[in-house]
Amino acid sequence: MTTDSCASSLIIGGAASSPRAPLPTLPPLALYIHIPWCVRKCPYCDFNSHTASPVLPEQEYVDALLADLDQDLHAVYGRELTSIFFGGGTPSLFSAEALGRLLKGVEQRIPFAAEIEITLEANPGTFEQEKFVAYRKLGINRLSIGIQSFQQEKLEALGRIHNGDEAVRAAGMARQAGFDNFNLDLIHGLPDQSLDDALSDLRQAIALKPTHISWYQLTLEPNTVFWNQPPVLPEDDTLWDIQEAGQALLAEHGYAQYEVSAYAQAGRPARHNLNYWSFGDFIGIGAGAHGKLSHPDGRIVRTWKTRLPKDYLNPAKSFQAGEKSLSNDEMPFEFLMNALRLTAGVESRLYPERTGLSLDTLAEGRREAEQSGLLQVEPSRLAATERGQLFLNDLLQQFLN
Repeated sequence: MTTDSCASSLIIGGAASSPRAPLPTLPPLALYIHIPWCVRKCPYCDFNSHTASPVLPEQEYVDALLADLDQDLHAVYGRELTSIFFGGGTPSLFSAEALGRLLKGVEQRIPFAAEIEITLEANPGTFEQEKFVAYRKLGINRLSIGIQSFQQEKLEALGRIHNGDEAVRAAGMARQAGFDNFNLDLIHGLPDQSLDDALSDLRQAIALKPTHISWYQLTLEPNTVFWNQPPVLPEDDTLWDIQEAGQALLAEHGYAQYEVSAYAQAGRPARHNLNYWSFGDFIGIGAGAHGKLSHPDGRIVRTWKTRLPKDYLNPAKSFQAGEKSLSNDEMPFEFLMNALRLTAGVESRLYPERTGLSLDTLAEGRREAEQSGLLQVEPSRLAATERGQLFLNDLLQQFLN
């Protein structure tokens, strides 16, 4: 997802003068719930996460989440949730009792779709069989397990609290608890990582037979320990070899790439993430959570919540830290920044349906991107070529004045 501060400085050719129509239908609606505590903050992590105290304020935080949701209900009346994602932080630090009360409260406010996908992020160091059986009984039907690596020296470099054996056991425990749909998170391009190291991690992950693998390259982000004390990372040639060999290995074992860093077995892409990338709607509740909601009159509003847990739990402070209605100038960039991450792109009709703008507002940039070999020449779809996926920033530049 792009940030409003990034998008607000961008002008898309033709969009400013084009009227925005009321949206014919509202997009699918999802819910993101942020639980901001971790056992320990990892040195590469730039997410809104905070080291947990010995006793978490579970009840107070659940109360706050439901009160936060209440303030957003006016914008989603009459709609249903297609997916819920518990992110963090480490949501699996919360008890099944607390998450159960939260899910019950959510469903009392917004109806769940019949086949709703409910995902919980978990780390191997937090796995307890009894707790995860209880999670499954609550209706949580998908796990996203933060493995990152199976190799001890790499896990230590990343500041992880688990070891490789615990990572392997976590996948087995997830299946025993009744989860037949789970993701494993892996990072490549780790400090001093070789091609063989990276492929060893991937082979181990594949052997555990997850339905989904998120495999992404380590980047050094501002406001992290690694940014201030950068580790020695592999050379660019090694990174390229890892990327090519890893993608071939995943494809060989039936994991199709559907997004920049997401690979899934047939029929198992993350529905919650697909909703993000196809410019769907989502409510964001919890400390630092972001949301995006469309309105029938054509307005599309991004919101963000109070970031620090102590402020979020303070009754004297507002849950919402800010909101912004996207202008016509910002809308095309916001749409394309998401949609073009999908390897298959999206149907062209989705652009006017989700933005209220005519496809004509993309015509000039689209023509230049096709001539540059970055965008597929296919009127019915908006999709990057293989080269365009590698140079996504260059592709998006084609749509700027």
